[in-house]
Amino acid sequence: VQLQAFGGGLVQAGGSLRLSCAASGGTFRSYPIGWFRQAPGKEREFVAFITWYSDSPYYADSVKGRFTISRDNAKNTVNLHMNNLKPVDTAVYYCAAHIFNSGSSYRADYWGQGTLVTVSS
Repeated sequence: VQLQAFGGGLVQAGGSLRLSCAASGGTFRSYPIGWFRQAPGKEREFVAFITWYSDSPYYADSVKGRFTISRDNAKNTVNLHMNNLKPVDTAVYYCAAHIFNSGSSYRADYWGQGTLVTVSS
């Protein structure tokens, strides 16, 4: 499975950004796909995922109501629309495939390259 992320950049607090991820290869449609992020000095954390065949996205509490994940099955892409961004959202965002619940946290088998999102106050 190959994942290529696009988007990111610098935005002021309260602003919006969209991240996109193109998936290819393997059985990427067999499992949820989504996003994680890693802020400076912190561990990587789950952000959101969506499955390819249902409309039941799942979000971390920290982004619920502000971020929206969507997918385009025809283009094999998944998008993360981020609204009302806050400085605490500053992080490297990673597209991830084959997301699963390990019991204590969400994990993924495949990762794309990270893309930096910086939110200024």
